Amino acid sequence: MSLLPDIDRVLLGPGPSPTSPRVMRAMASPTVSPLDPLMLALLDDVRARLTRMFRAPEGSFAFAVSGTGTSGMETAVANLVKEGTRALAVVTGYFGDRLAQMCERYGATVTRLDVEWGRACDPAALRRALDRTPADLVAMVHAETSTGVLNPVDLMAPIARERGALTIVDAVTSFGGHPLDVGAWSIDACYSCTQKCLGAPSGLAPVVFGPRALERRVKCRSFYFDLQLLQDYWLNRKYHHTMSSTLVYALDEALAIVEEEGLEARWARHERNHRALIEDLKTIGLSVLPPEGERLWTLNAVRVPNTVNDPAVRKHLLDQFNIEIGAGLGPLAGQIWRVGLMGAGSAPRLIVLLIGALESALALQGNKVPAYEAQP
Repeated sequence: MSLLPDIDRVLLGPGPSPTSPRVMRAMASPTVSPLDPLMLALLDDVRARLTRMFRAPEGSFAFAVSGTGTSGMETAVANLVKEGTRALAVVTGYFGDRLAQMCERYGATVTRLDVEWGRACDPAALRRALDRTPADLVAMVHAETSTGVLNPVDLMAPIARERGALTIVDAVTSFGGHPLDVGAWSIDACYSCTQKCLGAPSGLAPVVFGPRALERRVKCRSFYFDLQLLQDYWLNRKYHHTMSSTLVYALDEALAIVEEEGLEARWARHERNHRALIEDLKTIGLSVLPPEGERLWTLNAVRVPNTVNDPAVRKHLLDQFNIEIGAGLGPLAGQIWRVGLMGAGSAPRLIVLLIGALESALALQGNKVPAYEAQP
């Protein structure tokens, strides 16, 4: 008996997002080897598309690492952190904490700038932290997936640049869904993943190193994530590992879809659908954790009412409506639902479906819906 799924989940959690039919069809193309001329042409195309999408400056190296978003994180850290590196990690949630831990594992002396979960970092706080403790590198998360918070990286990265520090930016849940400009924002290294706003399956991590990061790279302790060896594969056609041609097909097609829609139009779509969700949540008595101006468009941290059984709601959505949403992490466990509207999943029809399903789940637990209470 096969254990393969025979239904399409409505993926509205923190990731993966729905995979478009075009991407699925691309993955059905014949498998080729990592040094096949067809594969190498695809790698060149992916590299060019990623450079444009990151809006990376001239002299940057954009590519994809085999692995999930965490492999992108480790690639950035492994090539920029060595024993004794002074790193400042801005921690606004679970993944900021992971960045801090990763830097420590590679030998950095880490200073943490801890921010309340559910709030964005104040750029002035970063300035004060760097004045107190100078750093060689500042690590920060653009879109904190655990809290639904958007950090003002466009203001924070230039502060680090002014003080001579390199910046590593986690754009796992913002790349393709929020404005991101590596060149204009003074970002030195940035990474993401394929299974969120890009709408491809997990398994590759887009990464870009800017000119300053390339100049200041360190001797990498990891063979797999060694930037020089990866450059040798992507640029000089030297074998490094057996990269999945199927996943490269998926990424290339997903990037083509982004460019056909247009980055600005795609950002606007994600913002529009986020705002529609917020308004619709109000009609059933729900709200989100971060304040206005600090919210992600791609990942919505919906507050769980005190009168509601969190796991029962998620189970009802999955069993009765085939909808997946995410639970809270860390100190927010049981306090929020993480609702993703990313890539193809950022669509009005899915918002209507979700609101109806949530309304059903709340009513099942005896919770009244304000919009209907007010009706005669």
